[in-house]
Amino acid sequence: MHPRLLIDGEFRDATGGSTNRSVDPATNETIVEVASAAADDVDLAVRSARRAFRRWRVMDPAERADLLLKVAERIEQEHEFLAKVESQDVGRPIRETTLIDLPASWDPFRFFQGLVRAIDGRVLALPQDSLDYVRKEPMGVVGMIIPWNFPLHIACRKAAAALAAGNTVVLKPPELAPLSCLELGRICVEAGLPPGVFNVVPGAGEVAGAALVEHGGVDKIAFTGSTVTGRSVMRGAAGTIKRVSLELGGKSPSIVFADADLDRAVSGALFGIYLAQGQVCSAGSRILVERPVYDEFVERFAARAASIRIGLPWRWGTQLGPLVNERQMERVYEYVDIGRAEGATVIGSGTPPDDPSLAGGNFVRPTCFVNVEPGFRIAQEEIFGPVAVVMPFSGEEEAVRLANDVRYGLAAGIWTTDVGKAHRVARDLEAGSIWVNHFGVYPSEAPFGGYKESGTGHDLGLESLHEYMETKNVHVNIGRGFNDWYEDN
Repeated sequence: MHPRLLIDGEFRDATGGSTNRSVDPATNETIVEVASAAADDVDLAVRSARRAFRRWRVMDPAERADLLLKVAERIEQEHEFLAKVESQDVGRPIRETTLIDLPASWDPFRFFQGLVRAIDGRVLALPQDSLDYVRKEPMGVVGMIIPWNFPLHIACRKAAAALAAGNTVVLKPPELAPLSCLELGRICVEAGLPPGVFNVVPGAGEVAGAALVEHGGVDKIAFTGSTVTGRSVMRGAAGTIKRVSLELGGKSPSIVFADADLDRAVSGALFGIYLAQGQVCSAGSRILVERPVYDEFVERFAARAASIRIGLPWRWGTQLGPLVNERQMERVYEYVDIGRAEGATVIGSGTPPDDPSLAGGNFVRPTCFVNVEPGFRIAQEEIFGPVAVVMPFSGEEEAVRLANDVRYGLAAGIWTTDVGKAHRVARDLEAGSIWVNHFGVYPSEAPFGGYKESGTGHDLGLESLHEYMETKNVHVNIGRGFNDWYEDN
C-alpha cells in the first residue's frame, strides 16, 4: 500500500508528519496510518498540477488517449488486489467490489480515452465576410473530493473525464477510506502520466478539502458527498467564482405497478436498497407499491431481505457487510428509533446480527418499515443505510406525486410491463436517472446527475466530458472591408 501523499509524481509525507488512521469497518482495527495533508501540501499539489497543465493540455490527443488506456489496463490487471483493498477499507463485500466496483472503475478510462481524439468544436453559419467558430478547451486544474462509499469507482469516473478533456487533477480521497484512491495514484504514475498530472492529497475535509475548494489555482471542483457538505463546497468556491459540479444526496423511489413482473420487482428493489449496505446516494430507499399487489410485495420483500447473508466482507458468500464506521451505524439505529416513534412498523430486523464473530464491527441487518406516512422523517431524509420504507399508492398520478414529494431528485426506478406507462412516468419524475425494470445501472456512456437538492452537473457520458471544458468563441473578419465606426463623416 502507498499511504502517503502523491504530489508531482512522488509519494511523500505530509507537512508536519500528520497522519490519520484507516480503519477496517468489520473489526474497527487499524489497517494503516495514512498521511494527512495540510493546506501547504494542497498548495504544493495545486502548483504541481498547474505546471503540468501547460504540457498536458497540448499533448498530442493520441498520446493522451494511449496513457489513459494504459491506466484502464493496469486497473483491470490489478483488479483482484484493488477489490481487496476496497473491501477492507470500506467494508463492502468482496463479491461486490470484484464484480461491480472494479469493472466500473476501469471502464470509464476506456470510454473517455476513446473520446479524446473526438473532441471538436463547430463552425457557425454567418455572413460570408465572417468566420465564426467554437472551440472546446480544458479548464485547467480540477480539484476532486471523493466520498467513502465507492471511492475507487467515483474517483475513476471523474478523473477519466477530466484528464481526457486535457485537465490536470488534484484529488482528495475520503478520510474514512483513502487507500484505493492512493493506489489509483500509483497506477497513474506507473502508466506513465507525467508528474503533476494526477495528484492525491488524503486528509481531513475541513483542512485538505477546504484548502482545495478555496485555492485560487483550482479552476473547478468536482464533489460527491452529502447535500450538507455540498452547500459548504458551493460557499467555499464562491470566493474565487470557480466552476462546481455536485453529486449529492438522494431519497430515490422504486415504483412497483400492479402489472409488474413481481419476481423481478422484488429482486430489483432488494438490490436497489441493500447494495453496499444502503450506503448509496441513489439507493432506492422509498419503495412505492400499487395497492393491488402491496401486501404480496411486502411479504415477499421481507422474506427475501431476511435471507440476505450478513457477514465479514472478505468472505465471498457475504451479501451485506458492515457500515463504514461506528458513527454511521449509530445514525442508522437512530433512524430506526425515529421511525418507530413516528408510528411506523418494522417488519424486518432493525437490530444487530446475532453472530458473535460480527460483534466488533459496524453491522446492521436489512431493515424494512411499513405503515409509513409520506411526511415521516424516515420517508423524507437520507438515512444512508440498509433501511427501506414501503408505501402504497393508487394509480400513476399518486405514484408520481409521492415519488416527487422529497427535496432530492437523483434517481428512480419504475417496474411495469406497460411500455406507455413507463415512458409517461419517466417523463413526469423529477430525477436525473430513471431505470425501467431494473435499478442502479451506471454505464460509462450514460450521464448521471441529479435534480433539485441532489446536485448540479453530471458524471459519465459525453455530458461529463463537457463538464470539464470551457467554451470559446472565435470571430474572424475575412472580408476586404472594415467598418470604422468613428470615421469622420
